[in-house]
Amino acid sequence: MRNLLKDYYIKFVLLLFAILSCGVVLAAPIKKELNSGWKFRQWRLNNWYPATVPGVVHTDLMANGIIEDPFFRLNERSVQWVDKEDWMYETHFDVDDETFAKESIRLHFMGLDTYVDVYLNGEKILEGDNMFREWKVDIKSKVKQKDNKLEVFFRSPIKEDIPKWDALPFQYPTGPDQSQQGGIFNKTVSTFARKAGYHYGWDWGPRLVTSGIWRPVYLEAWDDVKIEYIFFDQKNVTAELAEITLNTEILSNSKDRDVTVRLKDKESGKIYGEKTFNVNEGFNNLALDFTINKPQLWWSNGLGEPHLYQFETEVIVSNTTVDQRTTKIGVRSLKVVNGPDEYGTSLYFVLNGTPVFAKGANYVPSDNFLPRVTKAILEDHVMAAVNTNMNMLRVWGGGTYEEDVFYDLCDEHGIMVWQDFMFACSMYPSEGKMLETIKYEAIDNVKRLRNHASIAIWCGNNEAYDGWFGWGRREEYTKKNPEYARIMWKQYVDLFHKLLPDIVAEYAATGSRYWPSSPYGLPGQGNDAVNGDKHYWGVWHGKHPISQYNIEKSRFFSEYGFQSFPEFESVKIYAPEEKDWEITSEVMMEHQRAGSYANNLINEYLLNEYQKPKDFESFLYMNQVLQGDAVKIAMESHRRDMPYCMGTLFWQHNDCWPVASWSSRDYYGRWKAQHYFAREAYKDILVSPIAKGDTLDIYVVSDRLNESKGTLSVKIMKLDGTIVEEKKLDVTIPKNTSKNVFTASVNLLLKGTAKGDVLVHAELVDAAGKIYKNNYFLLQQKNINYLQANIHKSVKPVDGGYEVTLSTDNFARAVFMSIDGIDNFFRNNYFDILPGQTESVIVKTSLSQPEFEKQLKIVSLKDGY
Repeated sequence: MRNLLKDYYIKFVLLLFAILSCGVVLAAPIKKELNSGWKFRQWRLNNWYPATVPGVVHTDLMANGIIEDPFFRLNERSVQWVDKEDWMYETHFDVDDETFAKESIRLHFMGLDTYVDVYLNGEKILEGDNMFREWKVDIKSKVKQKDNKLEVFFRSPIKEDIPKWDALPFQYPTGPDQSQQGGIFNKTVSTFARKAGYHYGWDWGPRLVTSGIWRPVYLEAWDDVKIEYIFFDQKNVTAELAEITLNTEILSNSKDRDVTVRLKDKESGKIYGEKTFNVNEGFNNLALDFTINKPQLWWSNGLGEPHLYQFETEVIVSNTTVDQRTTKIGVRSLKVVNGPDEYGTSLYFVLNGTPVFAKGANYVPSDNFLPRVTKAILEDHVMAAVNTNMNMLRVWGGGTYEEDVFYDLCDEHGIMVWQDFMFACSMYPSEGKMLETIKYEAIDNVKRLRNHASIAIWCGNNEAYDGWFGWGRREEYTKKNPEYARIMWKQYVDLFHKLLPDIVAEYAATGSRYWPSSPYGLPGQGNDAVNGDKHYWGVWHGKHPISQYNIEKSRFFSEYGFQSFPEFESVKIYAPEEKDWEITSEVMMEHQRAGSYANNLINEYLLNEYQKPKDFESFLYMNQVLQGDAVKIAMESHRRDMPYCMGTLFWQHNDCWPVASWSSRDYYGRWKAQHYFAREAYKDILVSPIAKGDTLDIYVVSDRLNESKGTLSVKIMKLDGTIVEEKKLDVTIPKNTSKNVFTASVNLLLKGTAKGDVLVHAELVDAAGKIYKNNYFLLQQKNINYLQANIHKSVKPVDGGYEVTLSTDNFARAVFMSIDGIDNFFRNNYFDILPGQTESVIVKTSLSQPEFEKQLKIVSLKDGY
């Protein structure tokens, strides 16, 4: 009997333990995405259609066959009615017993685009006006267990903002708002909405003004306490010691409750710190200081490992973990140096005590329909930066604050982020309700992004400051009406010189730098060659020759660029008909948002630098080589100017739709010549020849943190491979700077040979045997007397595709390989081949070898003439 009682007792204890264990689970907050059962309709009509959430109206209309793909041919024109309509989204949801029993229940809208009213069971619970904000609504007293009706009503951003435009006695200057394309004449209303500016059209993007539930909707419920935010404030970081404060913001349902915060390493279980706090009802910030001895530091791409710690924060009540959060943190010191020096005012980044030359590009949104941008697409963009030796991307202010996964990927791969706030090229009516919603937009996004090691700088806007002082806007508006100019400037100062810097100071990490605008030099002036950062558009908009890139100076080039069309295989996707295959065709002009102005510039530059292309396909190819050559000249010039210049970010990394633009990769992810050229120009060591008059200089630029040595070979080579002159010398490569290592007379090197018959081939082999090379021409490309290059190929299968090995009898410039379609990738393209040498390229494709060899086309520059 005693044994039987003992068995019952053991079973009772086990059952009680199981119940208590279940209780721990029940105590944890619940988070469920409401992403099913959605439908939508045009507000003034009755037909309902299935909807996808997250999504936008345009993608739902396409999915239901109501509109055609706006990216195809001329379809964008036929969908301009969509933004003039109001739209209703609706779903029904139940709440399970566990969730319904929680003390607190809320709806969390991660992103609603843009003017919106939300109803739950017929009662309005939210009125929103900002695409970039998060919205959290307490619904505990309103939610039912069964059949809750959630309605999300989107008001037309055009109808909402036209009355604001009409009511003003003056108009705010805006960026490239394509109001005419939208059928609203000159009413550039984009500046009134807290919405992605590029949706209204840009000089590289269509006008597709979206509405919709563009980020997830969550049903959240909890008892006791809930973690709202985790913030690791890195107060002081060196190689010896990291001093960090963990700020845990919790929401408590109790007035007087002891809460313990414990921080540990998720992988090893090591506890970094633990502290008990007494909390009150509402929001509480619990600060826990801890240190790491000899931390593994986070480094940018090319300088070291971007190490990430996995910290697990636990919130404990009565010995029970009621909430926890895992956060990946890169421990680093990242500072912006901006101060007077012997030249003017510097701007550069110092990572872990090391000045870093920023190499990268400007990043725009990856699609006009943002919910279509998947993690795979973002990973492709970030890896395209990593694999091109970049260490920085600038998230441009006319788009959107990117998804969390974008910054996660930048953290993981060592890509620093220049983060703009979402303002571009305009003046904004920033007062009253508008200024208030911007305040919370900025708080939401600073708090969301501040833990990321990749965040290097917070920037107020893109080109608004330069527009006022450098583009003549101040003079124009002062002349029209000084009072209107005074109002606009006061609003500008209130937003960009008061509100945003205050928010960065209060909410961002200790030592975070706020930069008022890009470009920005000194107060009261626009672009400057000796102070701050610079956007240089003399080449392109200013029609300066591309050789001007060798002359222009800046402390940090945060924008510059050159246009090109996508390659022919990409063009055929959006312009498949032969009648489209002229750059002046209706379709090609629709996909050239800078208009005939840009097409004329491309033609002018092309004919100034190259000979005339023989056909449309050759034009596309040569246009890409032109773009690549132009930006290569700029990148090399900026790096040669190190340390006077400490950054080069070309415009732009990507596209939001298929278009002629300044991008180095087209909408489909295809690398243009510029992207392949950037990979070479951004290597850790650059060998860069440059001729001025009769003097040829060769610079070696190094990003390495230690001095190194190598052997430099300089060849003056005829285009048939004959060596006119060759020099070899041992060189010392100083760490983290630029050095001129070779100087000679061009005429002496040529020995009477014509400049148009030769190239300069510079090649550096470092002590480890790594090869860095570069080809340089003493005349413009149109004056180089290229011989017909007979290129021979051999193909062998490799995993995932083929290895193609090419050789040539005469020098082959900008060798381009292609096969049908874009479901393939060439590891290298648009490269030069020297006579007597071979180049091998891996091609990823699923084609059979006979079909691959049949399709493979190989051309060089001479073939395009």
